[in-house]
Amino acid sequence: MSSPGSNMAAILDRLAREDAGLGDPTLMSSQHARTLAELTNARWNADLPEMAEARNVIHAGMPARWVVPMNDRGSDAILHVHGGGWALCSPQTHEGAARRLAVACACPVLTFDYRLAPEAPFPEGLSDVLTAWRARDRSRRWSIGGDSAGANLSLAALLALGEAGDEVLPAAGLLFYGVYGADFQTRSYIGNADGPGLTRARMMRYWDWYAPAASRNNPLVAPLAATDEALAALPPLHLNAAELDPLLSDTETLVARLRGLGRNDSYELVPGVVHGFMQMGSALPEARDAFERAGEAFQEIIAWGGRGTEEHRRRKT
Repeated sequence: MSSPGSNMAAILDRLAREDAGLGDPTLMSSQHARTLAELTNARWNADLPEMAEARNVIHAGMPARWVVPMNDRGSDAILHVHGGGWALCSPQTHEGAARRLAVACACPVLTFDYRLAPEAPFPEGLSDVLTAWRARDRSRRWSIGGDSAGANLSLAALLALGEAGDEVLPAAGLLFYGVYGADFQTRSYIGNADGPGLTRARMMRYWDWYAPAASRNNPLVAPLAATDEALAALPPLHLNAAELDPLLSDTETLVARLRGLGRNDSYELVPGVVHGFMQMGSALPEARDAFERAGEAFQEIIAWGGRGTEEHRRRKT
């Protein structure tokens, strides 16, 4: 059996060869950066899980992708918000992630093209997430989730829906190595400043594209600024984090606050992997395992009725 990190090290060696000279996307024009993201993520969309249905759709006026796994139980669905620094990526880059999430959770996944920074900074992308949520098919019970900036937008949407009080909340939130604050002096930002993979400087430039510094005390921009009351009212969450990630401390801080409020949301720290590792499911066992554990957490949440989870939390503690 390989040791933690050995599989990741092999992939990092591969990326060093394949991506030599490609450059930093945050130092390019946004259009060139997006083209690069599409090209470099295409390599992970091989050997994909077979679906009962996989098709392009238009959802709430936005191009979207709908994937239905063979093991669909017919009752739930997940709105998936792709990552990419609020500026890059698409349903196409996250096809593999959407399919693996669908299989793990035994329900369809809908992922969609929300507007991207810097052309569409906050709140445009979040507005699109909320529009997509409100246009969902009410015949199923829906949850929401995403990776990286997609986890940020998913958590911000949960907070916005909770504040509005006039909308059914998602049954669950699935938040993978998310960006929840803009403190660039955290332990992980300093310890993983130069990567591998995502760097502190690159993340700071993504933030500059998405939201000016003056707006970063808004909990819909940086969810760690949310009140205890708002965090306590969230539906059940499953969170994970990558050990070798500048954003690790964001998740650790969020989990500590949630547990301090008496919640028992599931959390997994995945050792030896870098930011974005779940994109690498075709080659990285740790990514496939992380999807499986997310699916297990999801199934446990929905078994207790999603939003009505006080008994579920008491049983877990």
